[in-house]
Amino acid sequence: MEMNAYFKSIIDQDQCAIVICDLDHEILYMNPAAVERYGKRGGQALVGKSLLDCHNPRSVERIQEVVSWFAQSAGHNKIYTSRNEKENKDVYMVALRDRDGALIGYYEKHEYRNIETGKQYDFGRSGSVEQ
Repeated sequence: MEMNAYFKSIIDQDQCAIVICDLDHEILYMNPAAVERYGKRGGQALVGKSLLDCHNPRSVERIQEVVSWFAQSAGHNKIYTSRNEKENKDVYMVALRDRDGALIGYYEKHEYRNIETGKQYDFGRSGSVEQ
C-alpha cells in the first residue's frame, strides 16, 4: 500500500483543523475538521484558493515572514503563531519538506489543550471523526 494513504488517513482522523499549503500559499488540502471549521468561509471550496485571501494584511505579512524563516534552515520547522483562550488552543505553522529537506510548503495546525474526559481504553466510545 502506498504510504500517502497512511499519511492522508492520519491527517483526516485528526480532530484538529489542518490546512496544507504550497509555497505559493495555495490551499492544497483541508482535513475534515478544517472543512467544518471554515465552513462559513467556504469550507471545501477554499481548496485551490490562496490562503492569503483569508487573512488581513498583518496576518499575511506574518505568514510570509514565517515561510521565509522556514526557508532559511532545514531546522526551522515549527512556530507558535497564536493562542485562543476561548477555545483553549494553540495554533502553529509547520514546515513541509521533501526527502532532501527542501521546503515545499507548510500547514497550519490547531492543538487543543483540553484534558481528555473519556476513560482510558473505553471501547464503548466510537472515537470516529465524522466525515
